Amino acid sequence: MSEDPLKALSDMASDAHARIQAAHQHINPVVEVRRGMRDAGIPADVMTIDCLRTRRRITLILHDEQPGVLLYQFVTIDDEVGNDFKQMALSDVDTTTLFDWIQDYFG
Repeated sequence: MSEDPLKALSDMASDAHARIQAAHQHINPVVEVRRGMRDAGIPADVMTIDCLRTRRRITLILHDEQPGVLLYQFVTIDDEVGNDFKQMALSDVDTTTLFDWIQDYFG
């Protein structure tokens, strides 16, 4: 695993995005890294994966106080981020995990 978990997650999301576009032309996810939490003083990085067609969003959070853990949530673009995040070890996340989430949730 890379020493920079955000870079590792970004690379996985880019790979998953390319695989989704090759397999499912109707799904065109938009991947974005957001600085809002850090700007607000919260020590965390946020990545969103949006599907504009279905208005669904996958929110991924890497929190400095929980190293090695990925917090994630399936919501809609119109929803505010809630508190009901699931979590898994970042070491258990790979391109296939993200691909499956995008395919299953956005498809």
